[in-house]
Amino acid sequence: MRMDATRRCQRCNTPLSRYNVDRHLCGPCSRRKAAPHTQTESLTPSPAVWQQPDVQQALANLEFGTLCRLIREHMGWRQSDLAALLGINQGFLSQLERGMRRVTDVEKMRTLLRDLGVPPALSPLPACASSESVPRDPRPSPTPATRNPAPDAGDLTASAAAESLAFVQAITPGSVTDDELQYLLMELSRIAVDYVHAPVLPLFNDLLKVRDRAFKLVQGQQRPSQRATLFVLTGATCLLLAHASQNLGDEKSALAQLHAAWSCARQVDHTGLKAWIRGTYALVAEWSPRQQRALTFTAEAAALAPPGESRIRIAAIEARTAARLGDRTRALHALRRMQDAQAETPVEDELSELGGILTFPRAKQEYYAGSVYSLLGEHSRAEEHASDALIRYASGPPAERSYGDEALALIDVITARLALGDFDTAGELLHRILSLPPALRIRQLENGLRRVEAVLHQPALAKNRTAQELTELTRGYAVAGNAAPVPSSR
Repeated sequence: MRMDATRRCQRCNTPLSRYNVDRHLCGPCSRRKAAPHTQTESLTPSPAVWQQPDVQQALANLEFGTLCRLIREHMGWRQSDLAALLGINQGFLSQLERGMRRVTDVEKMRTLLRDLGVPPALSPLPACASSESVPRDPRPSPTPATRNPAPDAGDLTASAAAESLAFVQAITPGSVTDDELQYLLMELSRIAVDYVHAPVLPLFNDLLKVRDRAFKLVQGQQRPSQRATLFVLTGATCLLLAHASQNLGDEKSALAQLHAAWSCARQVDHTGLKAWIRGTYALVAEWSPRQQRALTFTAEAAALAPPGESRIRIAAIEARTAARLGDRTRALHALRRMQDAQAETPVEDELSELGGILTFPRAKQEYYAGSVYSLLGEHSRAEEHASDALIRYASGPPAERSYGDEALALIDVITARLALGDFDTAGELLHRILSLPPALRIRQLENGLRRVEAVLHQPALAKNRTAQELTELTRGYAVAGNAAPVPSSR
């Protein structure tokens, strides 16, 4: 959109478009003007607010609902005050603060950060590198006495990297180079590896940056030899966004991301990517009321999966889903197919090279086997496989260590100990679960503890004092909210 360099917003000095030059105000400022002067002009978060640890944590994780609520609490504002300042509906702000709505569009994120008055040094998003931006004054700005602390080395390097990437995108707007593909591959691999044991929300933001760049390249010009790789990387990015959306409790968004990933896989007929996507569809269905549908997805995935971890993963998901549905025969048959697949020579492709969440290491295979036997009530075999998984996770590479899976494997050991009458060991292990920091309490732990409670509520244990004490311990156990790190359902 063309900007008139001689006409700028009278409040914030933003260039006005040719559609609003007659109003003398930009969109956000005109919305603020409509609110009473006493409610908008005087509302500015004090510098002390941005120094609060809880505010900085919410800001770093881009938890806008939590951020808005904390700012209001620290400043003593009403929801209507902050809604007027941001130029949004109070109902939307209420839903945002309660976690019923989320902001995922990067430009909307930038607008909210700007309207909240977030200091640039604390902003988790790089400044928008647009040709229509107001030019910077090259002279150093004065340093008032109340200036915020200087950014640390991490802030400086991240900002410099963002500016360099923006420059690369500006000079190569539609073409694809081998260096560009290599950068996308390495960045996506980093996120896939970190995803196993890192907080979800910061990685979600990183994924959005990779996805937006990949979308732009896909719609531009590329050589035939680059097309397949580019579509696989784009599809893998949407696949990771689907995993993240599910771990954040948004099944609808997860399904939308899987649909986008499937469309990319179909463009180049990549069977490996198709198999992994169908397997992830099965995972989403397994943790929903539509568990029977998960078995349909695993059958479709099994027909596509190449030899290697992808085929092992599909069999493991089918076995656990069948066990959850009480289909013992199908669950054991799927476990045998998983064991057969372990002996096959794996086929490597662009997807498996990304690593991390797009792998299915032996520790995870043992964890799944333990879960299957636990759901089938074969507690001795469940403990054998779950214990093996714990040992492999503890001694294996850090990049393959999923702390969420470890906690769930520990739940299977606890369930086995209780079923075998070893209340002392079960109690010690249960305390380890209950003492996990809130950020490490993934959503699936709640389901695991319900199985522990089911064992403790058996009629034979009705008068068992130790069983009653352990039951009391599990009551009121709270899992992590939308910022839950250490995802495990992969």
